[in-house]
Amino acid sequence: MKDTVILVTREGMGSASPDLQLKLFATYVRLLLENGTLPGALCFYTDGVKLAVEGSAVLESLSRLQERGVHLVLCKTCLDYFGLAEKVRVGVVGGMGDILAAQTMAAKVISL
Repeated sequence: MKDTVILVTREGMGSASPDLQLKLFATYVRLLLENGTLPGALCFYTDGVKLAVEGSAVLESLSRLQERGVHLVLCKTCLDYFGLAEKVRVGVVGGMGDILAAQTMAAKVISL
């Protein structure tokens, strides 16, 4: 999956209650780590950026993904919009151009 980019646009996965969305995302990331099926990048925008900031329940797992070579890209516009730019704890802050570049280089793009 190294040539795969995963787009994270919600503060979790799916369109269920926020608690279930977060639980599903936490399980998804844990399984990526356990199975060693690591994507090349995760791109976070809109509400997805909230997963990579101070207080997020999945910070440890995202940090482990980053340590194992997964590129985590956070949308600066979204962080600024939510007032979260100073609370980023994992990943690199980039722009939509960085997200587009990751998608362009990917063989497969998955949207959660």
